[in-house]
Amino acid sequence: MLYYEKTISVTEDDLDELEHVNNVRYVQWIQDISKEHWRDTVPEELQNVIWVVLSHHISYKGSARLGDVIHLRTFISETRGATSIRKVEMRNQKTRELLVTAKTNWCLLNPATFRPMRISDEISAIFKKNRGS
Repeated sequence: MLYYEKTISVTEDDLDELEHVNNVRYVQWIQDISKEHWRDTVPEELQNVIWVVLSHHISYKGSARLGDVIHLRTFISETRGATSIRKVEMRNQKTRELLVTAKTNWCLLNPATFRPMRISDEISAIFKKNRGS
């Protein structure tokens, strides 16, 4: 699998009334890392498509607080037809505690018709690099 990773430092704007990272913020981070992975990995000439979320399945395993550094890691686990399953894990970088796991079903749309379109072999091959690592 081709993994994409980044870190985020928790700020006051990320917190809810319990002083933990707000669940909505985790969803935003899931979307952000997914888009960054796509944008930073796929050649520009293949980026003229639209991805939309069909579903998110998120499990909250722990909580993060102000000042924590969170390590995010994502990869594509499966593609079929017009859909792609992306997984995201978030861990406390210092303690390695698993905070969040997410599985998102994305659908590829034709930008002219906004109808689903099959994921090309060329795009699929990009995300299968480094299989087994």
